[in-house]
Amino acid sequence: MLFATANKIRINHRMKKAFVKEMEELLLKEKERLEGELEQFSTKNPDNSDDYNAKFPNLGDKEDENAEEVATYSTNLTLERTLESALRDVNSALKRIEEGTYGICKYCDKQIAEKRLRARPGSSSCVECKKSLTQEI
Repeated sequence: MLFATANKIRINHRMKKAFVKEMEELLLKEKERLEGELEQFSTKNPDNSDDYNAKFPNLGDKEDENAEEVATYSTNLTLERTLESALRDVNSALKRIEEGTYGICKYCDKQIAEKRLRARPGSSSCVECKKSLTQEI
């Protein structure tokens, strides 16, 4: 395992520092955006920075207002899960930058193409491994 870690760090040195810095800035902006969206309808779990809890809206006591509350809450729960997942990906990518392993596929230890990282800065796998995992080959 030590060899794999050293290999990841060695491969990562091939990636330009300016590119990694650019991706870090994009990821930090995305993190800020995601947290802002989550804060509009949920509260942050103080014990877990990637976990939020959707607030149940209070629109009134009439039957139609109660139905709207349930529908809004249901929509917010789905949105919360989607945004939390994206936030976890961003935080993981930022951690990989800090560790010096950003841009290395977690499955095959090969460098992830810059084109893929530009399209999806939080990627943790190369296109080939992702296709293999999702059976798109």
